[in-house]
Amino acid sequence: MVDHLANTEINSQRIAAVESCFGASGQPLALPGRVLLGEGILTKECRKKPKPRIFFLFNDILVYGSIIINKRKYNSQHIIPLEDVTLETLPDTLQMKNRWMIKTSKKSFVVSAASLTERKEWISHLEECIKHLLTKTGRQPCREHAAPWIPDKATDICMRCTHTKFSTLTRRHHCRKCGFVVCADCSRQRFLMPRLSPKPLRVCNLCHRQLLAEEKKEAEADRRQAEPIRSAVGYEPSSGDDSDRSDDEKAEQWPADTEFYTSAVSWSSFHS
Repeated sequence: MVDHLANTEINSQRIAAVESCFGASGQPLALPGRVLLGEGILTKECRKKPKPRIFFLFNDILVYGSIIINKRKYNSQHIIPLEDVTLETLPDTLQMKNRWMIKTSKKSFVVSAASLTERKEWISHLEECIKHLLTKTGRQPCREHAAPWIPDKATDICMRCTHTKFSTLTRRHHCRKCGFVVCADCSRQRFLMPRLSPKPLRVCNLCHRQLLAEEKKEAEADRRQAEPIRSAVGYEPSSGDDSDRSDDEKAEQWPADTEFYTSAVSWSSFHS
């Protein structure tokens, strides 16, 4: 059906309408072979509070944005390649029902639908598109995913030191590696994670130590791999300390059994 609709006039018109709603702030969406399959409003669990977002499902990408005027104007456009997406169904909470997580290598977040049926339809359409796309490209499903950010209201204290209480003057921060809500003292470090950003990102002290350890381990593996080549040409590298990190700093893990992510307009299909 997708192949049949790819170059039809009605598909081109619908994609053009979506581009028009995003205006100059959005990127062009029309590409050869791209088909708009449907749209709907989902509730996205954001850092401050859950907010409605408009979602458009294409056969190769998922697009979402903020709603200014429904069916007429959207902004803050985000484009997610479907071949980078993994889905995880989540249990209901007191505040949100019909939830699931959209996980990608750069960003992971939780959304909820207005009904259980709507959630099933979204997940079914998404999984079908992802499966078809991976089969077509020959790629393997993504194995590494960015950690979802724990909402600010999930905790009143730092999730690492567990004693700093947040207030108007004591700001909340998020570790880009684990997604925990942490205080400034527990997240003074920055670390370069090219998969997420070209710039060093804020990480908590525990994740910083783990990342440094991983980096050191990788560097040691590279050194051992290169050693036979150096020996063959008679080159002996100088020795030096790899790091002068302190072992005095301690960070307490948030209880492992705490469940943060244990796991409107309804879906509208254009092509039945």
